Amino acid sequence: MASALTPQQLSETHRPTLDQALDVISTRAYWSPHPEHPKAYGEGGAPGSLGAAEGKAAFDALLGTRFDLGQPGTDGWVGGEVSPYGPELGIEYPHVDPDVLLPAMKAGTAAWRAAGPEVRALVCLEILSRISARTHELAHAVMHTSGQAFMMAFQAGGPHAQDRGLEAVAYAYREQVRTPETADWSKPQGKRDPLKLHKSFITSGRGVALVIGCNTFPTWNGYPGVFASLATGNPVLVKPHPRAVLPLALTVSIAREVLDEAGFDPNLVALAAERPGEGIAKTLAVRPEVRIIDYTGSTAFGVWLEENARQAQVYTEKAGVNTIVVDSTDDYRGMLSNLAFSLSLYSGQMCTTPQNLLIPRDGIATDDGAKSYDDVVADLSAAVTGLLGDDARASALLGALVNPDVRARLEAAGELGEVALPSRTVANAEFPDAVVRTPVVVKLDGTKPDDGAAYLSECFGPVSFAVAVESTSAALDLLRRTIREQGAMTVGAYTTSPEVERAIEDVCLDESAQLSLNLTGGVYVNQTAAFSDFHGSGGNPAANAALCDAAFVANRFRVVEVRRQA
Repeated sequence: MASALTPQQLSETHRPTLDQALDVISTRAYWSPHPEHPKAYGEGGAPGSLGAAEGKAAFDALLGTRFDLGQPGTDGWVGGEVSPYGPELGIEYPHVDPDVLLPAMKAGTAAWRAAGPEVRALVCLEILSRISARTHELAHAVMHTSGQAFMMAFQAGGPHAQDRGLEAVAYAYREQVRTPETADWSKPQGKRDPLKLHKSFITSGRGVALVIGCNTFPTWNGYPGVFASLATGNPVLVKPHPRAVLPLALTVSIAREVLDEAGFDPNLVALAAERPGEGIAKTLAVRPEVRIIDYTGSTAFGVWLEENARQAQVYTEKAGVNTIVVDSTDDYRGMLSNLAFSLSLYSGQMCTTPQNLLIPRDGIATDDGAKSYDDVVADLSAAVTGLLGDDARASALLGALVNPDVRARLEAAGELGEVALPSRTVANAEFPDAVVRTPVVVKLDGTKPDDGAAYLSECFGPVSFAVAVESTSAALDLLRRTIREQGAMTVGAYTTSPEVERAIEDVCLDESAQLSLNLTGGVYVNQTAAFSDFHGSGGNPAANAALCDAAFVANRFRVVEVRRQA
């Protein structure tokens, strides 16, 4: 079709946003072009965006339908998503024949490469802009596939995910334009004529990029890889988690629409949904056409990808054991409140949720007097109980358990040690079939090997361990061991001692773990802000990449030089 989106139109619309993103990844200041508040969309909000009622209606209209993307190689239809809140979605998605789809995806790469870094970045920003306009619709899609409560699905699955996508585009653009497009080269030869060449430097993608989506944060974890690869010239094949297809199917649909309007092959972005138990990710991951893989999920499959997808550059975010060291505090109530929220948010189903709380056996010094280990655990349990005492409030914070495995781990946690805070069932008035549980806190002994077997492995979900240690020094030794052996996406600590603070910082620097100190207000250890915070470090076993830094994008393309005699 004739191009409806010209490079000039794209530049006029999106170049200012790209420039601001480039600036802010250098300053690390707060910035977001995507509004967090639901009222910022629809009538009186962002132009062309869906309001709350329109977004819900758009989501409802998808239920029980066939989601046809017009992709080549469709050889059947698959589905089966069931909302963690109860209802079946009843949506069918195209199942693909890779032998047909992958060559079709590669067919458009020459034109996409020739477009250059700026046009690719601006097309990506147009895709993100249209995704943003449909944030209300996507929020329901994320909510009913991940189990996040609506407000979290709206913010984390919408503007925060879009921010991460834009951040990846900014890094990708910056790395590609470090090398000039052309250069005239002249080498003096004394009395002879100089040697002269005209050189062109062309960024070229590695090949098909496979994004393997996760169940809990399909857009937030998916968008960095999608947009980093697309912006660097690679076609992108999205393989969603079978329980969370819809958010990424909507994303693929929007991307294909924009690419087509901009005069590019829509098959540069495609979806690979799978039949139950098919395990298509393993098949696709070792295809010779696949040269980049982004994966979020279990350690076992992440390691399998790293060891077997040898033809591809593999970026993984796997499991880790996140730890909080409690040494002392000058805001005891603030600490308890902050930790209670951190343990409760989305039922602990975040890769950044604290699992182990390391507390000296002899207690800690606080502004409220000395507190024993038992005092701290009891007071934290009371803070969680107070936060989640009302079922409506609890439902809005906890969401729903994403799958039966999480529920099984929660129910088995009581066998691991003394239960300081039992989990309770929460009734969700709007969705009575939702499985909603409050967190459990279990006491463990840091000197007992049997207890170590529990706290030195990830127990994903609303399960936390209050580990009694002999001293803060012992806590730091255990923290170091945990990061080195198991990895960590986040580390937190509370201390009023400058010496202890430096010691904790040294551990995290040595072991490459992101650290948050003395959080007592409205910022939590399990939250990170795009353009400013790094999600993961890529330096410990929890993840081999960080969202987002130059290393996350630079190996997705190569610079190819063409020399001509001048």
